[in-house]
Amino acid sequence: PGGARTMITKGAPESVLRLCGEDTDRATSTLEILFAEGRRVVAVATRELTAGHDQLGPVDESGLTLRGFLCFTDPPKAGVREALQRLARLGIEVKVITGDNEIVARKLCKDVGMRVRGALSGLEIDALDDAQLRAALAKTDIFARVTPEQKSRVIRAQRAAGVDVGFLGDGVNDAVALHDADVGISVESATEVAKDAADIVLLRKDLDILADGVVEGRRIFANTIKYVLMGTSSNFGNMFSAAGASVFLAFLPMTPTQILLNNLLYDVSELTIPTDRVDEEMLRRPAHWDVGFIRRFMLVFGPISSVFDFLTFAVMLFVFHARGSLFQSGWFVESLATQTLVIFVIRTRRVPFLTSRPGRALLVASLACVAVGALLPFSPLASAFGFTALPIGFFLILVGMVIIYLGLVEAAKAWFFRIPVGDHPLSAVQSSQTTKVRRIRTRWSRGRGV
Repeated sequence: PGGARTMITKGAPESVLRLCGEDTDRATSTLEILFAEGRRVVAVATRELTAGHDQLGPVDESGLTLRGFLCFTDPPKAGVREALQRLARLGIEVKVITGDNEIVARKLCKDVGMRVRGALSGLEIDALDDAQLRAALAKTDIFARVTPEQKSRVIRAQRAAGVDVGFLGDGVNDAVALHDADVGISVESATEVAKDAADIVLLRKDLDILADGVVEGRRIFANTIKYVLMGTSSNFGNMFSAAGASVFLAFLPMTPTQILLNNLLYDVSELTIPTDRVDEEMLRRPAHWDVGFIRRFMLVFGPISSVFDFLTFAVMLFVFHARGSLFQSGWFVESLATQTLVIFVIRTRRVPFLTSRPGRALLVASLACVAVGALLPFSPLASAFGFTALPIGFFLILVGMVIIYLGLVEAAKAWFFRIPVGDHPLSAVQSSQTTKVRRIRTRWSRGRGV
């Protein structure tokens, strides 16, 4: 009446109560009860303005009258407790960064069985410098009443501590944090700004999907490492053997066509590595790409392969008096057999077959590759590739050499990984504190690499 206006203010209860003029003790006690119940609360207050008061500013938000609280119940989804336990078993530490009250966040964490060692508010974060904030991160699991800029600062501090950080958010206020994390994760129901800032968008809002993705990523990485380790060590050994043979042989130890065929058969059999089983302990912790480790592995296991190549040379020269095509056929079969079958030893840190069984596809493909290589010198294609039929005695010797070779590689593996199984999935592949890990990551939505 008379042109009077009412200003309505809503927001975080603690902030709104500070702007109210009347005694708020009763409201504060009520608020504490609501927070303890895990309610999300918005306070509503008003102030009567004089007629003609057309512009509002922060100075007008004073002497307010509290009108009440809007209370919301946001219970955790079913299965969250189990998903958090699964993430913990994978070595993933979960922290809560929220604009909500600390008491509400603690109640939620208690409901889902999440450990809370400490909490920081946005005001407390502002009072810390970067070094102090990094030091506080290790014992802080809840960051409450934080602004978008404070969320981003927490993430940058965590990354500066040498930890890979994923951030899950779905609101406009999460966009900066999503952008600054190593992996920004959002959901299909999120705001468009959040989805555009994220690297990954989940089609279902379910933490179990994150755990599934982590396991699948580690499985793919572990299988990739198997091929890299096997390929670099065997190829290094073969090249060393070929170079050594050229010193004392008057003919090529293997023709270019035979080398290409050897590599083709070998690689076809290894196409099944992505389907191979991965030992459980290799999925518990993340592993990092480490060229230094691969180099050391190559320098240890490559020469072992060369020793048996030279042993094959000696057998062919002095036992079977082989030259030219017969010699090349013998090394072709031995080289293919050793470098293909060694995958069963290299693929696991456990005892092959006894405590770690390979995938069926890998087993069948590898054995088929060795069989094809052994039969080629007797097939109609032998002349086309320059092969000669090998004596039966050669295969009897070859079986013995392969058994000794795989046994020696197994012994070298036990020495190379001189820590108990389960301590690290790929201990040497994991970067140490003194190793700089270069992350190469492409953000397709923005074309920015970090």
